[in-house]
Amino acid sequence: MKKTAGALLSSIRIERGSDKKISVQLYMAIREIILSDGLGAGDRLPASRTLAREIGVSRTTVIDAIDRLIAEGMLVSKVGAGTFVSEILEHQRPAIVQTAQTEAERAKPRLSHTITHASESYAQRSWLPHETRAFVTALPALDAFPKTHWARISARHLRGDTDEIMGYGEPQGYHRLRHAIAGHLNAVRGIKCRPEQIFVTGGAQQAFSLIGRVLLNAGDRVWYENPGAAGARNAFVACGAVLTPVPVDQDGMNIACGLRQAPHFRLAFVTPSHQQPLGHVMSLTRRLELLEAANQAQAIIVEDDYDGEFHFDGRPQPPLKSIDTQDRVIYVGTFSKTLFPSLRLGFMLVPDSLVGVFDNVFASWISSPPTSTQAIVADFMEEGQFATHIRMMRRLYHARYKVLMEAGEMLPDTIRLQETNSGFHTTAYLDSTIDETEIAAQADAQGVTVAPLGRYCLSPIAQKGIVLGFGSASPEDIWAGMTVLSNLPALDRG
Repeated sequence: MKKTAGALLSSIRIERGSDKKISVQLYMAIREIILSDGLGAGDRLPASRTLAREIGVSRTTVIDAIDRLIAEGMLVSKVGAGTFVSEILEHQRPAIVQTAQTEAERAKPRLSHTITHASESYAQRSWLPHETRAFVTALPALDAFPKTHWARISARHLRGDTDEIMGYGEPQGYHRLRHAIAGHLNAVRGIKCRPEQIFVTGGAQQAFSLIGRVLLNAGDRVWYENPGAAGARNAFVACGAVLTPVPVDQDGMNIACGLRQAPHFRLAFVTPSHQQPLGHVMSLTRRLELLEAANQAQAIIVEDDYDGEFHFDGRPQPPLKSIDTQDRVIYVGTFSKTLFPSLRLGFMLVPDSLVGVFDNVFASWISSPPTSTQAIVADFMEEGQFATHIRMMRRLYHARYKVLMEAGEMLPDTIRLQETNSGFHTTAYLDSTIDETEIAAQADAQGVTVAPLGRYCLSPIAQKGIVLGFGSASPEDIWAGMTVLSNLPALDRG
């Protein structure tokens, strides 16, 4: 071990407690030395016995690491002569590992023009905590999920038809799930549709991304609720669309304002059943105005019905899609709220005129979510468990909402909790002198999560507020959370 190569290799340190196998650690260490020019082309490695003794590992481990490097072409074994660094590396050694270069000097990959500009406009870059506590939004009552029924169905499928649930699956989605979704929308949501119009996606977010890529060109105008949901917003921005912030009031999106700003819009995004984040239900008048505006502009409307199943005060307004007579609405739903988020399972119902287009897209380059997961959800729906679960959750969320409103009476008059009649979040408006971001920061420091209203805005609005979720919080958590909020220094007028 007198030569430079031997000295470098003998300096390798093995972490005995690491999860990585010792042979893998040794392989990666030698590889790094070669790539960083510690060993040059043609340099001879010490004998395996010598190297094993110096590093303190078995000879078998050394041989395994060296064999992997020979297979990669980094080392060459010559019978009777030894093992040498490949001559091929002389002119092909990657420039990125040259230690003389600083980070600033290294060439960075070029991004597309669209994504470069989109990155500057992305909303909600930092995630809010998604754990069961007050007042996390967008998280259903996981503690009330029927895991026993789910486990039974899962086990049955694992014992079932292997080809059906373990193969590549149907691109548009598992046929039984598509039928189950269409049946549910027809029977419960009042939407007349066929299974062929249903496309299963990896959550609603993938649906928004696909819609944008299929329908939008860079520079196209998109009407977007202000404030509004950030997820779909980012998907359309990534497609190069120009988003027009359209104000929202008690009746939903202000269509007249949208027409004044961008009469030739290409797409409109709305959450009519339970506006995100204000919680309003879009009036029938506004719905008809929006459909007429889309028809005049030959535009498409994307309806996000993310928690419309949970209407607990009287009969809910039907989805916008149910009164769409001109085939202008793409209806997007998700199982993240009705079942649980980690399913990453959503769907979109597209107009007949777009079925062929999306058929081609899905058949060409989209992989549907795991068939095993889709099959479990299909059985869950077909056996009536889904409808039962929705009814139970509707009652549970109503009960937790009433606890929220009761506990909210302890809040000071600088914050006003708003009523809602569906979903599992609501807003609280603040006096104009209150800093909503300071409220969120002070609450977070005490283990309570609230989202500033400005987080959802494309452009600033006059109203200050915070968004509170009550779906995943127990009554005890809600009371404790309200106690924290009522004592925040930022809410004290002073």
